[in-house]
Amino acid sequence: MSELTKAEISALHEALDDEYYAWATYDQVIADFGEVRPFSNIREAEARHIEALLSLFRRYGFPVPDNPWPGKVERYDSLQEACEAGVAAEIANGELYDRLLAATQREAIRTVLRNLQEASQQRHLAAFRRCAEGKPGKGVGLGRQQGRKRGE
Repeated sequence: MSELTKAEISALHEALDDEYYAWATYDQVIADFGEVRPFSNIREAEARHIEALLSLFRRYGFPVPDNPWPGKVERYDSLQEACEAGVAAEIANGELYDRLLAATQREAIRTVLRNLQEASQQRHLAAFRRCAEGKPGKGVGLGRQQGRKRGE
């Protein structure tokens, strides 16, 4: 197998950093508001996304960077605000993956990136939209501390 290009290496690092950031953000929401959906479900999905990317790092022999984001992400004053931010983040995530997919024709990388984009756009975005709209149902649970302010 030929070596990865600089663009492919950069794309893998950018995708991993984005998934690390998403995991840390959703983990912080859970720390602030309790085990609330969709954040608890999507945090688990982000962990799987990270593992899929890490498998590519290992496959191509690159050292795995640590997650620099825990404790450094934005915090929200309400679950509603966090849900709205989740919608914006997942929309941006879809655009990110469009750009990263253009960086490679290598099928192993494209498959992982397409799968991550699909999960973001088909599942996570829909769950955050339902959450932001306050609609009960699949993927939405307000948890025990819906409106708690940071630091309380």
